[in-house]
Amino acid sequence: MGISFCLSPAWIGKTALEGQGGASPQDQMRESGPTVPGLVAEEMSQTLQQPDGKSELYFSFGVIADIQYADTDDRLNAWGTSMRYYRHSLCLLQSAIEEWNKEIPCPSFVLQLGDIIDSSNSVHKASKIVLKCVLKQIEKMNVPFHHVWGNHELCNFGRNFLTNSALNTKHLEDKTVEVSASATVSCHEDVNPQHFYAYHFSPFTNFRFVMIDTYDLNVVEKDVSSTRYEETKEFLRMRANRSPYRWQDDEAHLLMFNGGFGKDQLDWLDRLLTFSDENKEKVVVFGHVPIHPESKKRACLAWNYRDALAILQAHKCVVCYLAGHDHDGGYCLDSHGIHHVTLEGLVESPPGSHAFGTVHVYKDRMVLHGRGRTTSRVLYFRRDQ
Repeated sequence: MGISFCLSPAWIGKTALEGQGGASPQDQMRESGPTVPGLVAEEMSQTLQQPDGKSELYFSFGVIADIQYADTDDRLNAWGTSMRYYRHSLCLLQSAIEEWNKEIPCPSFVLQLGDIIDSSNSVHKASKIVLKCVLKQIEKMNVPFHHVWGNHELCNFGRNFLTNSALNTKHLEDKTVEVSASATVSCHEDVNPQHFYAYHFSPFTNFRFVMIDTYDLNVVEKDVSSTRYEETKEFLRMRANRSPYRWQDDEAHLLMFNGGFGKDQLDWLDRLLTFSDENKEKVVVFGHVPIHPESKKRACLAWNYRDALAILQAHKCVVCYLAGHDHDGGYCLDSHGIHHVTLEGLVESPPGSHAFGTVHVYKDRMVLHGRGRTTSRVLYFRRDQ
């Protein structure tokens, strides 16, 4: 594409994180509660009963990230720190679906947080065949999947393909809410690949889920004639000292495998969250790339995460942000009481382990029941919510 790395200006330094940082460890323990990796769903439900005996489950949903299936041999990740089990990830997806289907009650939906197949498939000209294998397993799920697009989707397929594929789940959007989003990509009938891929839906009264496109700006796509390419180039130039091809340690997340948000999408998100504020909804936002620097362990962070984070923190309705991308996972409770949960990557789960979860939603909290490498957590809502 002609753009690789970006050096941001000196005024964007580590001090810019002040005011956006995570809560103290003591506050995190109070708001998030203990992790409970060894409990099954029934035990968790009994453990979390309120003193008055009332703990009505509103609904539940599944979460899984970074399946990255490929018919190729296992190998170390890019950092050389852990193995990726490409073939085995399909078996793990199958077992996750089997377990979700057996749950009572069954999850209402599943959030697939991106990177459904590995980018190596494109090198072997196997992307479409491999995707069919994964989708065949997903079809066995009794409830819908909401598919996020990560960097590996864009490496394997262009937006023209994605917007006309089963990975475009915008047809599941809540059509009853009139929030102007003319810049979003539409579902199959009137697709415009120039637009960002984001939508929202409401699975339960006063709860809303918002998918955002963390690769609205990116250097993965190759179409130099697109408006996205021009906006990306301008974004990188604005943040460069002298050239958009350079690197600086304090902005080390400005990497090719990350991406960012365009102005139209950020404006749309702000309008939608204003609607949710006014209607006293609780909102879960989700995307592929983390947007808080303390919710990940590596340089997996959206380019202009500060812009997205500022919008979420300006709205009391937001309770949680869910992401993938960093296969080690992560968590923080930010200074505005928003839980940032980064799901562990399925592809780096060895035989005998796993990485997926079910989130149980109650009036005052969400409970993540993790399996294998996925940490279980109790995510309490702020009292003013």
